Amino acid sequence: MRAVVQNDKNRARVAKPAAGTAALALTAALLAGCGGGSAPGPAAGHGGPARPADPRARQAAEHARLVAAARRWGLDRVPRTPPAPPARKPVITPRDGFEVDGQEEEDLPPVFTTVPTRQKVVFLTIDDGAEKDPAFLRMMSELKIPYTAFLSNYLVKDDYGYFRRMQAEGVTLDNHTLTHPYLPGLSYEEQKDEICGMQTVMKKQFGKAPTVFRPPYGNYNGDTLRAAKSCGIKYAPIWDEEVFVDHWEYRDWDRSLHPGDIVLTHFRGRDDWDGTMVDDMRRFLNKVTAEGYAVARLEDYL
Repeated sequence: MRAVVQNDKNRARVAKPAAGTAALALTAALLAGCGGGSAPGPAAGHGGPARPADPRARQAAEHARLVAAARRWGLDRVPRTPPAPPARKPVITPRDGFEVDGQEEEDLPPVFTTVPTRQKVVFLTIDDGAEKDPAFLRMMSELKIPYTAFLSNYLVKDDYGYFRRMQAEGVTLDNHTLTHPYLPGLSYEEQKDEICGMQTVMKKQFGKAPTVFRPPYGNYNGDTLRAAKSCGIKYAPIWDEEVFVDHWEYRDWDRSLHPGDIVLTHFRGRDDWDGTMVDDMRRFLNKVTAEGYAVARLEDYL
């Protein structure tokens, strides 16, 4: 089969969306005018617990908090809230042309770039683990943006604690091999060592061996998927778009987002990019929000 190349030749520079600070300010002003707030507690001198806040007031207060967070992190708009996870998970199959010999007969993990859904959602995935930016963690926590991290041990072993903090925020940590090699150049046993070895690290450091694995560079062969299956892997998602701090790259000819697309970026900072992970996320969020997409949690669809 054809090796899947990580950096597609199609490149597209995305113009910076028009600033939306005025829209954010207007939303905050409207919310302030709603008189939203907690319901009053019991009158002075009367015991008993305070009455719960009005749900509409809580919703308004939460939206006001998100408006403030979006402004604080320099976003044009408040990110859209994803829909509830599907009651019935979509059936995940390999992308056409991304199968290997024995794919169906051996029930090998599917390689896919898009999750089948009609909902306007995309899935953010972040690879490797080189940059450990605390501002990134604060940004994603304050904005409540879900994402999946694919970790390589040689890059994360100097600070497992950073990724435990991420995990505590509800982020799923998945397998990206021990040393990030070009897997098709290795024997079956060598590939198995890379994948199963990382499973062992993940179980020890984060309490769970994942069922989701991404081959480094998006390159794989039949032995990769057989080794991954033997290590407990069920899915091998790659990506349809990749976002950098200064541009986007696309796998498909139309160079557009599609419902269910998996978007890739990396744990990188100024040593590699002309910007930070916060800058990268600002570019990502501004684009997907402007195009009507919410960021959903990948594992909710698997």
